[in-house]
Amino acid sequence: MKPILSKAQLDYTKAKNLFENRAKVLEKEIAAKRALQEITQEVMEELVQATGFHDAYNDLVIAENALIEWSHTTIKHEKAYRENRSAIDAMYENVNSSPEKRQELIQLSMKIR
Repeated sequence: MKPILSKAQLDYTKAKNLFENRAKVLEKEIAAKRALQEITQEVMEELVQATGFHDAYNDLVIAENALIEWSHTTIKHEKAYRENRSAIDAMYENVNSSPEKRQELIQLSMKIR
């Protein structure tokens, strides 16, 4: 039986899958171009736009932010939150202090049911 996911979790999963698919397409396009010419910044920018990678990245960041916000709102009803409110709020306030912390919070947010 599949777990029931929130809208924020579903949107994040969809955005992440799209981003990963666009990344694969971008890698293939880079490899094909590299065989024909040098990859300059201009060529890379064209490929990023043409493959939809840039839009997929932006959509992923928006979905991540919505997921983080949703998880913070959702856990406020839990006993563990009330007992550790300052530490948990500090974690959410510092979510952008490092990519590792952000990714860890996203992974934890995906485990909320």
